[in-house]
Amino acid sequence: MSTTPTGTITGTHEQTVTRLLQRQILPVDRDTDVFPLYVDLEDAVLDTDRHDVGGSKAAKDLNNAAIRQSTSTGRKLHPDQIRSRTELRLEPAQLLSFGTYFNAFPASYWRRHTIVSDVELTVRLSGAGSVVTVYKSMARGHAQRVESAVVEGEAGTFTFALPLKPFVDGGWYWYDVVAGDHGAVVEGAEWNAQVPADRAEHGTADICITTMNRPDFCAKLLTQLGEDDVLAPYLDTVMVMEQGKDLVADSEFFPHAEEVLGDRLRVLVQGNLGGSGGYARGQLESVRKGTATYALMMDDDVVCEPEGVIRAVTFGDLAKRPTIVGGHMFNIYNRSQLHSFGEIVQPWRFWWQTRLDGYSQWDFGARNLRSARWLHKRADVDFNGWFMCLIPRVVLEEVGLSLPVFIKWDDSEFGLRAKQAGYPTVSFPGAAVWHVPWTDKNDGVDWQSYFHQRNRFIAALLHSPYERGGRMVRESFNHQVKHLASLQYSTAELRHLALEDVLRGPHALHGELGTKLGEINAFRKQFTDAQLIEDRDDLPPVRRKKPPKKGKSDIEIPGRLSTLVAAGLAPLRQLRPVREMSRQYPEAELPAMDSGWFNLVKYDSAVVSMNDGSSVALYQRDPAHYRDLMKRTVEIHRRFHREWPELARQYREALGEITSPEAWEKTFAPWTEQRDGDE
Repeated sequence: MSTTPTGTITGTHEQTVTRLLQRQILPVDRDTDVFPLYVDLEDAVLDTDRHDVGGSKAAKDLNNAAIRQSTSTGRKLHPDQIRSRTELRLEPAQLLSFGTYFNAFPASYWRRHTIVSDVELTVRLSGAGSVVTVYKSMARGHAQRVESAVVEGEAGTFTFALPLKPFVDGGWYWYDVVAGDHGAVVEGAEWNAQVPADRAEHGTADICITTMNRPDFCAKLLTQLGEDDVLAPYLDTVMVMEQGKDLVADSEFFPHAEEVLGDRLRVLVQGNLGGSGGYARGQLESVRKGTATYALMMDDDVVCEPEGVIRAVTFGDLAKRPTIVGGHMFNIYNRSQLHSFGEIVQPWRFWWQTRLDGYSQWDFGARNLRSARWLHKRADVDFNGWFMCLIPRVVLEEVGLSLPVFIKWDDSEFGLRAKQAGYPTVSFPGAAVWHVPWTDKNDGVDWQSYFHQRNRFIAALLHSPYERGGRMVRESFNHQVKHLASLQYSTAELRHLALEDVLRGPHALHGELGTKLGEINAFRKQFTDAQLIEDRDDLPPVRRKKPPKKGKSDIEIPGRLSTLVAAGLAPLRQLRPVREMSRQYPEAELPAMDSGWFNLVKYDSAVVSMNDGSSVALYQRDPAHYRDLMKRTVEIHRRFHREWPELARQYREALGEITSPEAWEKTFAPWTEQRDGDE
């Protein structure tokens, strides 16, 4: 075979071209908090293989605790060692690894989902006597040395041919560098592959950002996307679906964002239709426009790694079939902490979760990629959150747009729908954003609890493989009892309302998309547990007639037996009259972290703080309300158990219609017609 001047390889078979898959990158802003995601100065301290741990629960618990323990020694890279976006200087004799989240090569994902069978790593290194060594890992995490090279003169360019065949279950490639006596500079590195000539050109993406009252955050994100010259050719249109009162166009940072994006930026103003309404508008505009290969969903309150967008597009271009390519989420407040490496919908419970052999809230600054076995097994997923998710336009054209559910479950339902149609989702390492973590929110008990309950049931009716939704109905009943026993009446009422709305059928969803939030907020104001108070002193002090039994505090987490006893006694407490003093004074004050149901069930009233630390609420026991709602809870769950098969049929038959571009066009008509009239 011969190489033409343009880099095209010709032979007896089809022509191929060289395609860049991934390049070495370093932090844009030299933020030391994110260094562990790009370069690693720590040793690899591999945890124990789970097959050696065995099946004992005690042994598993002990091993899980050990896996979470930090192995970091605190070694730091000086910011001045970063010379550019792609170039890094090493001190004399310094050793560091590029086996990191952003610079290791996720070989098993390329092996499983793309047409690529072999890659070439090229490293440009200067510094006499410096050494570059290539390693690979297998699915069980152990590393193997592949090849090394030494700089003989002042500098050298080294190329390594690396097959993807051994990575069927998992594994990475990466390279380590040891500087010579006078230091070294890693000038750059690229991972390339030979691909068919018809895959030579990269695709483009419409970025779809839904925003509401985060003007500065959104404008800064737009600026970040527009300022990256390497990303620019991959962008078709950046669409902002403006659904708030504080407009992104009024931000002091917006003029610069508008300048750097130019005519690629479109701001589409519409009513508050939630995340699903915002993203569906972007999806619809992208499909109708038809000029971009992909539509990329992205939250407005994120910090983006622009290279991740390029990698997602490149991976999608070379996938065997149209594939949804999602990014990962890092904690914007603890920037080396990963939310989840891959999520599934557990079919029996029908609840989203980190895959069973993975960990959430993983801190790469405490334990690096090379030390964590579980990160080397490929994580196969059911969906990817729309904080960053690249969807091929052809998938949207075939399976439809977002489900009209305002917020919650729109992304996971879409992933399940696409999977059923033969289009997989890949949560792709090396593509990521930094986002406010879910753990800092209180969406399980506030107004969002309505959408959690309603949309989870809708998604289960659409996709559960079990005749009556598996554990769904029983678990929902148990949660209702828990909220009632915890004095969270507003939450229980909203969840009940959600179930009533599910029973109304799928065709009501579009009509109430713009009104349901207002109805929910007005409805819940009547309950004291939903009335948030910023100043704790606006509520009475804690007083109680009797002190806590034996002086026990409420910060202990009960054991299994104590939990079962508390659960059994909780409903019986509702038969007791309310203590008179509890109507005037709260009996306890509980921080959010200690406000589990097993503590709340002890009181007739309590002041409880919210997860975000900004306010408190007064919880008060109401036996009459408890009995009324408990009766309704029993009745509606019996009805769901009885009617599930018929409901599932109704929702599944209507799915194609309610997610169609035509249905969404009617929903958007008040704003699109107004825009057309203005033009």
